[in-house]
Amino acid sequence: MKDFKPIELTNVKTYSVKGRKSKVSVEDLGSPIKSVTSFSSFLDSLPNILAAGDLREIAAKMASAHREGKVIALGMGAHVIKVGLGPMIIDFMERGIISSVAMNGAGIVHDFELAYTGQTSEDVAAEIDGGSFGMAEETGRMLNVAIKDGVKEGKGIGQSVGEMINREKLPHADKSILAAGARLGIPVTIHVAVGTDIIHMHPHADGAAIGEGSYTDFRLFSSVISKLDGGFYLNVGSAVLLPEVFLKALTLVRNLGHEVKNFSTVNMDFMQHYRPLTNVVKRPTQDGGKGYALTGHHEIMVPLLFSAVTEALGKD
Repeated sequence: MKDFKPIELTNVKTYSVKGRKSKVSVEDLGSPIKSVTSFSSFLDSLPNILAAGDLREIAAKMASAHREGKVIALGMGAHVIKVGLGPMIIDFMERGIISSVAMNGAGIVHDFELAYTGQTSEDVAAEIDGGSFGMAEETGRMLNVAIKDGVKEGKGIGQSVGEMINREKLPHADKSILAAGARLGIPVTIHVAVGTDIIHMHPHADGAAIGEGSYTDFRLFSSVISKLDGGFYLNVGSAVLLPEVFLKALTLVRNLGHEVKNFSTVNMDFMQHYRPLTNVVKRPTQDGGKGYALTGHHEIMVPLLFSAVTEALGKD
């Protein structure tokens, strides 16, 4: 201790805070909301800082991409359907804002069941002990038959199931993203990990057909990604499967000579995971474009973003 004394601060160099570069200014601060008369007034009241600033920027880029006829591709986990967001996604499909939708295998289960019975998402804890979890007869039979029939005609799983829902005139087909894709001619692709979905446990399941249908959809999804330059890719609620599929599709089309560099991505989930942050936000845009991460519950964040996009388009 004898060789050390408290350091003397007398000669420290300082500068005026007025000339310093700062990250936050009074122009960026939020405004109190006294009476919300429109969504625009709410959006304008948000601070232009961190995620609130990103939200505006993402909405502006999506609106710009739509105006310019660029691809806006949505990748989503099945939970997005279960929290009631299907009608909003269908609306964006019908308005030509969303160019394609990619789902995991569970997506067709919840989409079909909503269209068929108006309800979905069984109580797994109540059914697992007796071995009845996932054994709904119509879900297993109708989806597997649709996949097998569609594959015979060279179709992917998404188109096969969407056309079946429309053909059978299911009572709530208007709530089906798959049916909307088939009706509108918008690619809805299904990317399956065999053994992860309840329909794989049913006697009608055909592993060869499931694999071929999913592979056809991967190739169709890759075709969408080949046109992504200048566009936008959203990953909503898929922590593993779709980030991997997206990265492989992007690598494939770049390998084939497609120029896909100047685009934006966003990962939206209630917690940020390694794989989507790496395979959606960072790696794909490291040589051009920009990646974003928005954290929050889908049932709040997706309507917020879609409303901001609608607001941006309404200013045209």
